[in-house]
Amino acid sequence: MEEAKPKIREFLARFFGDHRIADDEDIFATGFVNSLFIMQLVLFVESEFALTVEDEDLEIENFSTVDAVAALVTRKCSAPVSS
Repeated sequence: MEEAKPKIREFLARFFGDHRIADDEDIFATGFVNSLFIMQLVLFVESEFALTVEDEDLEIENFSTVDAVAALVTRKCSAPVSS
């Protein structure tokens, strides 16, 4: 879901100031974010892309880079809805 990346980058820009984060750069290794950031990121993903992040999705690898977040969004948006 390439269209997700600009939205993710725009959200992250609020936390990174002048630092332009690369799509494969580890968000948490930059030192720009604190421990509360992960919850803000999860809530952003859920509201922006109208999906639910399940407990099994709450792995740091799913949120560590722009690429990883976009991949999670793609998986969640293309997954069949269970009834």
